[in-house]
Amino acid sequence: MAGFVGVVLTVVLSVCVLVEGNYMVYDTAQGVVPGKLNVHLVPHTHDDVGWLKTVDQYYVGSNNSIQVACVQNVLDSLIPALLADKNRKFIYVEQAFFQRWWRRQSEATKKTVQILVSTGQLELINGGMCMHDEAATHYIDMIDQTTLGHRYIKQQFNVTPRIGWQIDPFGHSAVQAYLLGAEVGFDALFFARIDYQDRAKRRDEKKLEFIWQGSKTQGSSSQIFSGAFYAGNYEPPTGFYYEVNDESSPVVQDDINLFDYNVQERVDAFVAAALSQANVTRSNHIMWTMGTDFKYQYAETWFRNMDKLIHYVNQDGRVNVLYSTPSIYTDTKHALNEAWPLKSDDFFPYADRINAYWTGYFTSRPAIKGYVRTMSGYYLAARQLELFKGRNKSGPTTESLADALAIAQHHDAVTGTEKQHVANDYAKRLSIGYKESEDVVAAAFGCMTQSSSFSECKDPPTKFTQCPLLNISYCPATEVDISQGKKLAVLVYNSLGWKRTSVVRIPVINENVTVSDSTGKVILSQIIPIVNASIANKKFYATAYTGESTSAGPMYWLAFTAEVPPLGFSTYVISSGKASASIKPRSYTFGGAQNSSAVEIGSGNLKLIYSGNNGTLTQYINSRSSVNMSLEQSYTYYAGEAAGTDQASGAYVFRPNGTSEVQPEEKFPLRVFKGPLYDEVHQMINSWIYQITRVYKEKEHVEVEFTVGPIPIDDEVGKEIVTQIKSNIGNNKTFYTDSNGRDFLERIRDYRADWDLEVNQPIAGNYYPINLGIYIKDNNTELSVLVDRSVGGSSITDGEVEIMLHRRLLYDDGRGVDESLNETVCVLDKCSGLTVQGKYYLRFDPLGEGSKWRRSFGQEIYSPFLLAFTEQDDKWTNFAIPTFSAMDSSYSLPDNVAILTLQELEDGTVLLRLAHLYEDGEDKDLSVMATVELKKVFPNKKINKIKEMSLSANQEREEMVRKRLSWKVEGSKTKQDNDLRGGPVNPVKLTVELAPMEIRTFIIDFNTKLVQY
Repeated sequence: MAGFVGVVLTVVLSVCVLVEGNYMVYDTAQGVVPGKLNVHLVPHTHDDVGWLKTVDQYYVGSNNSIQVACVQNVLDSLIPALLADKNRKFIYVEQAFFQRWWRRQSEATKKTVQILVSTGQLELINGGMCMHDEAATHYIDMIDQTTLGHRYIKQQFNVTPRIGWQIDPFGHSAVQAYLLGAEVGFDALFFARIDYQDRAKRRDEKKLEFIWQGSKTQGSSSQIFSGAFYAGNYEPPTGFYYEVNDESSPVVQDDINLFDYNVQERVDAFVAAALSQANVTRSNHIMWTMGTDFKYQYAETWFRNMDKLIHYVNQDGRVNVLYSTPSIYTDTKHALNEAWPLKSDDFFPYADRINAYWTGYFTSRPAIKGYVRTMSGYYLAARQLELFKGRNKSGPTTESLADALAIAQHHDAVTGTEKQHVANDYAKRLSIGYKESEDVVAAAFGCMTQSSSFSECKDPPTKFTQCPLLNISYCPATEVDISQGKKLAVLVYNSLGWKRTSVVRIPVINENVTVSDSTGKVILSQIIPIVNASIANKKFYATAYTGESTSAGPMYWLAFTAEVPPLGFSTYVISSGKASASIKPRSYTFGGAQNSSAVEIGSGNLKLIYSGNNGTLTQYINSRSSVNMSLEQSYTYYAGEAAGTDQASGAYVFRPNGTSEVQPEEKFPLRVFKGPLYDEVHQMINSWIYQITRVYKEKEHVEVEFTVGPIPIDDEVGKEIVTQIKSNIGNNKTFYTDSNGRDFLERIRDYRADWDLEVNQPIAGNYYPINLGIYIKDNNTELSVLVDRSVGGSSITDGEVEIMLHRRLLYDDGRGVDESLNETVCVLDKCSGLTVQGKYYLRFDPLGEGSKWRRSFGQEIYSPFLLAFTEQDDKWTNFAIPTFSAMDSSYSLPDNVAILTLQELEDGTVLLRLAHLYEDGEDKDLSVMATVELKKVFPNKKINKIKEMSLSANQEREEMVRKRLSWKVEGSKTKQDNDLRGGPVNPVKLTVELAPMEIRTFIIDFNTKLVQY
């Protein structure tokens, strides 16, 4: 405020305070005082849902040799501390812990807590199951885990969280601001970690608080008031930390009959700290975060000292201090009616000091990242099937997978920044959740293939099995001998809202097989031998997974093209017979001869050319789009900086110390398989990198399957493995990466829009998180690379895209985990470094045409076909229902719309989320308003009632919009721009409009008397 001069005082004037040594009643009732500096004390605890200990160890307080922390103690001691003084306040965040505690409370305690919540003494903020990460998470997972927490809070307390509280994630995304902020109804978003250079500039300019507009497309409706904490952490100022038995801060000793009386000293220190913070904060209101990790084990020690501070500082009179919450603080800031600076884009990458970019965790623990993404797509499909069959309230259900996935979004889970035993715990939970959901899916398929009235089906006669280790060719269901008259039925489910045609690959033991569709027609297929490298991986990792040695197993990949309707399945039958095409490899050995013929692969529009001299990839040619580009691809590793320097490379931090191209130990031949469905090239890059490149006849992208590991560390050097895709595109330092799989943001090498970047790490400082893809472009052409999991990547050199695939490091980076990122797998008596298998996909397009592939194929990567198998005898003819679609047979969703959620809720209603996939102006054809016809999406159901909800489905959208605070932005017009959004649902036609980048959430009440499907 212009007239508030107290914040610029540098000399603190003391007012003497003496206190009697008698019983004291502390005055804690003070509210905001106009004209004074108001210090809002926000008591809180930050409880990691796993990090150094597992989530359950943290809750019950076990394994304290690692860390003394017990969340149960926090919540147990908190309630009586709040009841002791009605003015005390507290905020709690992590629902994974709160729900564990809540389930074990008596009805009397629950009623007490409900009163504390309703009066605002206890505020549940953020409200997700965890404080999710913002770099390595996909937006669908972020929505799901937030919804899980928000709906529980609504059911138990009838409140909706108002504040985003992302205080510990290591950088902050645009999607978090507008999607998990504005679209869930939050009025503000607070966090701690932004780049140290950015923080310094914002402090100098008093811009630590601002309006963040995370979406270009959604304009001012995506704006949210945001604050980055003053000190870059979420702790109290130095000297005001009051955990029981802690000696880092002096308590307020106000009994004059005892030694060490220090009231005036503590008051002076408080005022000095408050004025220091006020000097870099707009207005006369500042927030003190009174707490940190797992604190308030004995809550009274904190509240006792804060009671005294409030009492004596207010008696002193120089500043005003009060118990507060982020909601109170936000309302106070809003009441000032001031204009705030505007922020767009995001807060990546994050460095907490020079040479310390937290960009390594974008890739850390790539196997966990891949597992989370696989389970996420599976969960989406399993919920659909659970709805189609009918939710079984007695189980099995998809709930355990929902809970495991929610916890895995935590900022020390999917990030890979947890201890190894904690990573194991996350994987175990996902596996348990998968097994139960697998039963849901199998039961649904068993019923859906037998009768059109499958909602009444209880115990289907056909038992379907699935293969979670299909990626390493381990699938017992397909390893059956069908030469004796048996048949193998394959059900292919498509969870997308449009018809899909893709090649399916399954391992088999015999090459003499044929594939028939549901009409009995034999369809084209091809057989390719499984190479020795894959067989070795299969044996090792299948044994690790099952706990027992596996047989030699299948010797061939059987491939065929599946055509599957939207939200539906098709069935295929594998039987004995002469294969359509049994492919034998052709090997090319290169000796450097100048006149050797080039190797061409691809029988459709797309062709790749490999050099006849050395076998390297040289050219990409698309005859349909007339794209002809030079193309190279190689592997490189960065040596991780060791301990003893100013910063080691570790789980969080990427600190390269030199670059080395991966060189083969010997000359390996190029092995080429050419078939009627696809061609593939096998390359043994060296003894620990194997690559298969596929070009499908009916597709126009390249699929690269990599197997990396075990990364050698015999030379005592940690290594960070990247693949580099090089072209002649002149992208002029500019590239584009996605924000949590949603919007694409422009990145410029060695540049930040908000400050003049001092470049000290030209590689690590230009790395960004990638969940969907990265692309570069010039005036003519685009190169896009899409990924199957969270990775880090960049364009370090013009024309080049690089993504980091795997990391194995030997030193801790000093950020608290106290463990090197050296993942190993032990089977029986053999231990070796982790091997990671994954895929990425690349494609060139004429300028402006790449978004169609990025968006549509990106959905296919996230939601792959779900395969299930059942063995039949020679008398079997076909399923009663061999094909199925939940939609009207004449209908599919528009090409620019996806179903994010289709789920039966506990009360029998259905949660539906629809998302527009394109940004405004992203594509000339598809960045337009889309319309979805609900009558055709649900042709066999009658919609009785449909309510549009907030993104997290805890309040009606109309109410959310009405309640949300609107903020002024510096330099903007008084009237905010009109953001394009779909109109109300047409009550007669039941049509839903979606504008670009819009996500709409509905709860639908069906007439359950009608046949379900």
